[in-house]
Amino acid sequence: MTNVEVTTRIESPSFADGADLAPRSPSGPETLASPPGSELPWTVIRPQPGSRLLDLVELWRYRDLLWMLALRDIKVRYKQTLIGAAWAVIQPLGTMSIFYVLFRLMGAKAVSEGVPYAVSAYGALLIWQLFSTSLSQSSNSLVDQQALIKKVYFPRLIFPLAPILAALVDFAVALVLLFVLTAWYGVGLHATAAALPLFVLMAVVTALAVGLWFSALSAMYRDFRYVVPFLAQLWLYVTPVLYETASVIPERWRLWYFFNPMAGIIEGFRWALFGVGSLPIAHLAASMAAVAVILTTGLAYFRHVEETLADWV
Repeated sequence: MTNVEVTTRIESPSFADGADLAPRSPSGPETLASPPGSELPWTVIRPQPGSRLLDLVELWRYRDLLWMLALRDIKVRYKQTLIGAAWAVIQPLGTMSIFYVLFRLMGAKAVSEGVPYAVSAYGALLIWQLFSTSLSQSSNSLVDQQALIKKVYFPRLIFPLAPILAALVDFAVALVLLFVLTAWYGVGLHATAAALPLFVLMAVVTALAVGLWFSALSAMYRDFRYVVPFLAQLWLYVTPVLYETASVIPERWRLWYFFNPMAGIIEGFRWALFGVGSLPIAHLAASMAAVAVILTTGLAYFRHVEETLADWV
């Protein structure tokens, strides 16, 4: 990186030639005394000592930029559209309606543990859309913002984070229709609804974890821009969005099945929303363990690619 090369040249004895250098700061910019023949001080930016996967302090310092990028994504998404944010509702509603009709034509019972299928499927599609939209936008974030990457420094982690904040706005809009459907079908909310924000947070973290991997891979190899939509489509069918785990997956395979992180999140979201059924702690723990592994390795790989990112995009 450029800052490392500058630091090396300044600290070289042959270059400094005995110049009085200012005391070294553990992190951040550092102003050095003027080298011989120069009237201006030198400012050297050194990386912090040690290796950090996630620097929350630095992210908080750039929170205004994060909010600005998220707000821009929202504006661009619905610019020059006729119905605006209503598209956030049409997609899960249309998918739910198609599968509801298919189940009826096949004679299948479109009821889920006492909850009408329309409500259960729409609720699961809602949290799935939050995940899939966040994943899709985060995966392309570095490539889409390559011009900005080469101009100024800020935490590159902001790029995959900003689309997720924008996707939360779509989720909030579509959530209104979910409450309308529950009232229409006479499905009341339970005390377990207080856990809904927890499962929404889990979905966001999962999208970020996978998005970190694919954003870094897409910056290096453009093939992965085509892999993500295909992966999301396959992932939908192996996740209990349009069906329930208990009705499809045999008991002996369920623990392994819940290593699919979205399986535990969606079943937990259903449980919190309707207060029916149960989600074994072991199954939820398996999903969260998978998220932890993907997030940790994703952060490590993202940090590795970040060092030479400007040369790749």
